[in-house]
Amino acid sequence: METHPDSIDLNAYFERIGYNGDRAPTLQTLQALCQRHTETIAFENLNPLLKQPVLLDTQSLQQKLIHSGRGGYCFEQNSLLRAALIKLGFQVTNLAARVLWNRPEGTITPLSHMLLRVDIDNAPYIVDAGFGGVTLTTAILLKPDLEQQTPHEPFRLLKTDDTYTLQVLINQTWKALYCFDLQVRQLPDYEVSNWYASTHPASQFVTSLIVTRPDPDRRHVLLNHQLTTHYLNGRTERQLLNTVEALRAALTDVFRLQLPAIAELDEALQRLIAPDP
Repeated sequence: METHPDSIDLNAYFERIGYNGDRAPTLQTLQALCQRHTETIAFENLNPLLKQPVLLDTQSLQQKLIHSGRGGYCFEQNSLLRAALIKLGFQVTNLAARVLWNRPEGTITPLSHMLLRVDIDNAPYIVDAGFGGVTLTTAILLKPDLEQQTPHEPFRLLKTDDTYTLQVLINQTWKALYCFDLQVRQLPDYEVSNWYASTHPASQFVTSLIVTRPDPDRRHVLLNHQLTTHYLNGRTERQLLNTVEALRAALTDVFRLQLPAIAELDEALQRLIAPDP
C-alpha cells in the first residue's frame, strides 16, 4: 500500500466535494472538509459485492472516489481524506478500532475499522469519514465524558483505562459505535483488514449491499434493497426497492454514485431483490 500524500490532486479533490474555502490547516478548514466529504462521497461497498479489488494506494483512491464518481468504505474514505489533510499541512495519526455497533455487549471484535487522529494547536481531534449510516460528519475533540454536537447527532467519548469508546445519541439512547486506543497504526496494518473485509465469504461487505450518505437534515441508508431515510427530527421513512431499475436510480440519485459499467452489476442487484434459493 503505497500512499504518497503529495501525489493527491487537491484541486480535483476539492472540486469533487464542492469545497472552495480556506486551505490553511485550521479547525475551521478541518470541520468544513469533513462535512463536505461525507455529504458528497457516499459510503459504499459495490467492489466487494462484485468481487472487485479494493485498492488503497493514493492513485487508485483518486481514480475511484474522485474521477470515477464512486464512494468506498472506511479504508478508502479515510485514506483519501488522510492524504488530503497531510498535504494541507495537518498533523495526522492513523488509528484502528474494534466495531461495537449492533453487537451484543461484551463481544470482542477485530481491529477492522480505520479512523484518524488530527492534532491542531496541541488539541487532539477524532476524524472518521467512513462509518456508514452514523459516520461523523465533523471532527470531535478527543476528550472523554463530553457530549459534542455535530451537524447530525450528538456524540461522546467514554474512556476506560487506555481505551476510548465512541457513542452516538439516537432516540435518547447512547449507542456504542466502536472502541479504540491511541496506538499508532501503520498503513500495511490496514491492508490486512481491508483484504479480509473485501474478500472473506462471511464479510458483510461481500454478502450485502451497504450504501449511506448524509444530507444536512437527514441520513440515507440502503441495506440490500431497503432504502431508509432518517431525519434529524426523528422521523424515519422506509421503502423496498423491488426492481433493478429502482436500485440503480437510488444509487445514482440519492447516493450520487456513478455506477461501474460491468455486466455483473445488474446480476448482483437482482440477487439482492430475489436471493438465490
